[in-house]
Amino acid sequence: MPNRNHPATPRDGTQMTLIGIAGGSASGKTSLAVAIAEYLGDQCLRIAHDRYYRDLLTGSSTDLPNFDHPDALDNMALREDLQALKLGRTIRLRDYDMTTHRPTPEATWTRCGPAHVVVLDGIHVLGISAIRALLDLTVYVDAPADIRLARRIRRDTLTRGRAAGDVLDQYLATVRPMHRAHVEPTKSSADLVVDGTRSITEIRDAVLLRLTTLRSSEDP
Repeated sequence: MPNRNHPATPRDGTQMTLIGIAGGSASGKTSLAVAIAEYLGDQCLRIAHDRYYRDLLTGSSTDLPNFDHPDALDNMALREDLQALKLGRTIRLRDYDMTTHRPTPEATWTRCGPAHVVVLDGIHVLGISAIRALLDLTVYVDAPADIRLARRIRRDTLTRGRAAGDVLDQYLATVRPMHRAHVEPTKSSADLVVDGTRSITEIRDAVLLRLTTLRSSEDP
C-alpha cells in the first residue's frame, strides 16, 4: 500500500512516488529500472541499492565476502537518503566500484534532488523493513534460476573482468542460498510481479500502468 507518512515535495510541489524493484540476481531489475528512468526522463531519479555496499574487504583474507546478505549494505544510510528525498531535500548519492569491491571516495558522490518518481532497485529492496516502509509501489522481477545464472556469468565476465569459474563458485556459495533465504520470500508481498524473461518494454509498460493507476488514486 502507498505510504503517506513522509509526504514528498519535489520542487514543483507535487508528491513524489517511490518505486521499489526487487528480484534475484540478474533477473532484470536493473534493466527494468533503467528503462523506467529513461522513459520518464527528468521526472525520474534511479537509485541502485548496490551503491550502498559497505567496505567489506577488511583483513588479510583473499576470499570475497558475502555480498548477497542484507547486512552487506548500509541500509540505514539508504533509508536516510530516501527520507530526505521524500522531504524535498537534496542528497549526495554515494557510489560503489564493482571492480575493486570498495565504496568510491565521497568527493565522487553525485548531488541529487527529489523527483516526481524515484526508482530503487536491488535484490533486498523488499526485504528490509526500514526501506520497504517508505515504498509506494513494490515490484518483483521473477526469472528462472538457470536464466539468472547464465545472465550473471555473462555480465560478470564481460563487464567486471571475472572468470566464469569464480562467478559460478560465488553463485553456489552465497548467491543461491541468500536468494532462497532473503530474496525469493519477498515475492509474495510485492504489489506487482513481472516476468523477467519478457521484453523490457513489456514489463516497463506494466509498471508504468500500475504507477499511473496509483498516482490517479492519490489525486484529490
